[in-house]
Amino acid sequence: QPQVVESGGGSAQAGGSLRLSCTASGFTLNYRGVGWFRQAPGKEREGVACISSTGGFSDYSESVKGRFTISRDNAKKTVYLEMNNLRSEDTAVYYCAAVISLTCPMEPYTYDVWGQGTQVTVSS
Repeated sequence: QPQVVESGGGSAQAGGSLRLSCTASGFTLNYRGVGWFRQAPGKEREGVACISSTGGFSDYSESVKGRFTISRDNAKKTVYLEMNNLRSEDTAVYYCAAVISLTCPMEPYTYDVWGQGTQVTVSS
């Protein structure tokens, strides 16, 4: 079965950094866009960043723009999310997902392969 697995979550101080990884198996990642989403308690799941199949296009939510960077290495079947200058409001479970598209919308409902999520906790 196709799947993606997140890793790299954990705890960080405000202003610190974390790098999340998303590794795919069971499908051809280089034909799919990939997104990172997050969900905090009591809040809706929201798009954080996404990247097109070749890495030529990326998009970010306004709240993370300038702080987070999404990238991919198709040879390794891995997508990364570099998170810098973390804030307490970045605390959430972060999910990686793949979409049946070469590009990447920021709407969760368009993605069909989801990881289990990895917790990110930022202390102020």
